[in-house]
This record gives sequence, C-alpha cells and structure tokens, in this order.
Amino acid sequence: MTEGPERTPLTRDFFDRPVLDVAPDLLGRTLVRATPDGPIELRLTEVEAYAGEVDPGSHAFRGRTSRNSVMYGPPGHAYVYFTYGMWHCLNLVCGPEGMASGVLLRAGEVRVGAELTRGRRVSARHDRELAKGPARLATALDIDRALNGTDVIAHPGAPLSVLHGSPPPRDRVRNGPRTGVGGDGATHPWRFWIDGDPTVSPYRAHVPRRRVKLDSPGRTT
Repeated sequence: MTEGPERTPLTRDFFDRPVLDVAPDLLGRTLVRATPDGPIELRLTEVEAYAGEVDPGSHAFRGRTSRNSVMYGPPGHAYVYFTYGMWHCLNLVCGPEGMASGVLLRAGEVRVGAELTRGRRVSARHDRELAKGPARLATALDIDRALNGTDVIAHPGAPLSVLHGSPPPRDRVRNGPRTGVGGDGATHPWRFWIDGDPTVSPYRAHVPRRRVKLDSPGRTT
C-alpha cells in the first residue's frame, strides 16, 4: 500500500529559506515524535518566527552563545531551550547556515498517540489542550534538552521528523504579535496560526516581571 503525499517528509530545502517564509508554511505540517512506546503525531496549528541577530525578541539577538548555537544552522535541526526553570520549548532552525533563525512550535493537534501524551499532561481537560502552548507541546511530546540539535530531516530511527501533512488554505492563516515578547520585539506580527482551530493558544501580551528590593521599607528578612 502506497502512502499519500501527506506522508512525504519535508526536505532540507524546505527549512533553508527565510524564517518568515518557513513559519506560516509549517502550519498544518505533521510533527512526528518517535518514542519507545510508539509514535506521536501532531498537526501544527500555531508557530512564531524569530529572526536571530536582527530580532530583539530572539535568543540570538546579541550573538552566538553556547545556549543558542544550534540556531546558527544547519537548517532542519531542533533547537530546544529550558525556560523559567520548569519548561522546555521546541523550535525548528531555518534559513542559511551561519544566520541564526528559528520557528517556535506553539501549539498543535495530537492526531496519533494521544494516549501516550495524556499521562504527561494530566491537567489537560480535553485532548485539544494536550499541546495548546509551547511548554505543553514539549511536555506532551517528551521533549527536553537531550533533543537539542536533533536533525528533523527524516531518517530511520529519528526521534523527530516533519511530514508534508495537510496545510490549511491561505485564507485561514492569521498573524499577529508574538505572545509574551516585550521590548522592541513586542509588535512584530510574527505569530502565525490557523484561524478557528481549537488547539491554538490564547494571545497574551508581555508582562514585566516584578523585582523585589531586598532593602525595601518594612522588610524584616
């Protein structure tokens, strides 16, 4: 039995393009996570673009570090980072090698292997919430820093790969400001999502974190 075109793996050339071309084109694609217990397949419904050293919202805005080095290529690799001391987030590196850029995978619909994700996402009230938000997506797919740098161009035994899937009609693709990004990068309309899809996460503007002054009046410790 021959599999349909939606099962065709994406190639390196797909990712070797400007980030603002790759990001909306990832919507509707199928992310496959291979686990010892079986595969999990996720249809991507929400992403955000980050353009490296020209983007104040990007981890690579101030240049290459040990943390962000995967963002500098080659394209078609996973960039996984740890945030708030609790969560991992998964990005796909794109653009020409040497120029940092990547797409944050923000949300998706679990179409295969939902039973494998529910135990990791016990707070999800419905299956549509299993991967509704970047930290939830990474948790549901058992993504951590061990997968940082993984090549997602499909090969036998690959822990992550991306298939052609079923991209939505262009008139269903929306874009707007990125969630939780502050400063000069706050207004970049580089978040893309499938309009009306119930797995898309709600937009939240950046809220500056409060700093507690240790010598503030009335403080006793």
